[in-house]
Amino acid sequence: MDFLGIGVLIIGIAFAIVSIFLIKALNNLAGVLGGVKKTVDQLPEQLDSVMKETTGVLHHSNDTLADVNEKIRALSPLFYIVGDIGESSRKLTSSLVDMTYSLKQTTHEGEQKINEEGWRGVYGALALTYYFSQKRKALKAAQLETTSS
Repeated sequence: MDFLGIGVLIIGIAFAIVSIFLIKALNNLAGVLGGVKKTVDQLPEQLDSVMKETTGVLHHSNDTLADVNEKIRALSPLFYIVGDIGESSRKLTSSLVDMTYSLKQTTHEGEQKINEEGWRGVYGALALTYYFSQKRKALKAAQLETTSS
């Protein structure tokens, strides 16, 4: 055999080895494509079930929305009543503020009179406090005498 024959033999062996690797890779690819085919075959059924579920959800959402709209329509008069009550209370409190302001003005004159009197009011309050404390002590002493006898 000459060198040309040996070269062709080596090329043939290399081609055989490459062919074996290609066969394995193509078999693996065929398995993957088979799995993809199964998935694609199941896809229409899955899409049908998803569409049915979506349709059901949309129907329930429409029913719920209609129910909410009906309840809001029923509550609308209540909101108007609450708004009217708020407006009435605002008017009442504004009139009370006016009345309080006028009372404050009239009591301001009394406050000036008290300030003119000086400390007489403070002395009177201290005397009243002293009187009540003495009275309390006397009542406690009387209770102790009745419980001990």
